[in-house]
Amino acid sequence: MLFAYNGTGKTRLSVEFKKQGDTLYYNAFTEDLFHWHNEHDFFLEFNNESSFFAGVKELEMESRIRSFLDKYENFGFTIDYDGHRIYFYRDVVVSGISQRIDNIKISRGEEKIFIWCFFLAIVQLVVDKQEAYQWVKYIYIDDPISS
Repeated sequence: MLFAYNGTGKTRLSVEFKKQGDTLYYNAFTEDLFHWHNEHDFFLEFNNESSFFAGVKELEMESRIRSFLDKYENFGFTIDYDGHRIYFYRDVVVSGISQRIDNIKISRGEEKIFIWCFFLAIVQLVVDKQEAYQWVKYIYIDDPISS
């Protein structure tokens, strides 16, 4: 593990690692793999062409992400793998009755935590030597807190 202060070129270094194609990275590029659709339905689109999402459909990512996300947030989500979309919901209690509110827009902070937990779930797949992520030789994390 290496640590570097701001302004030392971490982002430029991550670009060089990215070019090699053997690095799983978390930085602004990772966040850019996700994009909000805010017109009629709220959903977070993901760029399925990125190797970041290799094999996620087959690897039951919902439960893997939830194991991290439940520690930080109280919203739920479903992944439409074929449509490359993530939908969010929240369970609330109204007059003593639990209700699920679908199609919610989560905050920017919640979005960043969700993407961080998605990344952590993939890191776990790398550690567990899942075939879909055997291409990963390095893991690069650039400013997860400020991101």
